[in-house]
Amino acid sequence: MSTAFESIRQGLKEATAHARGDAAGVKVYEPTAVDVAAVRARLGLTQAQFAARFGFSVATLRHWERGDRRPQGPALVLLNLIEREPAAVMRALA
Repeated sequence: MSTAFESIRQGLKEATAHARGDAAGVKVYEPTAVDVAAVRARLGLTQAQFAARFGFSVATLRHWERGDRRPQGPALVLLNLIEREPAAVMRALA
């Protein structure tokens, strides 16, 4: 069989195992927590500038920085990218 078929087959096995709750053999990405205020300060941006540049609402950003809420899901992944490679994210969003 082709390598493409084997890759698809393996992906389907992993997806069905994950759907059943069997995490064995399934790689799950767990993004790390991000200190949003520190990242924003390091970039030298105001809350309004950071929010506008990366597509967050200012209110959400304030909640994250105050600790009222924690970023989750895609927002947390994006914040991890911004923390590590802000220039690349800015290029991608330009």
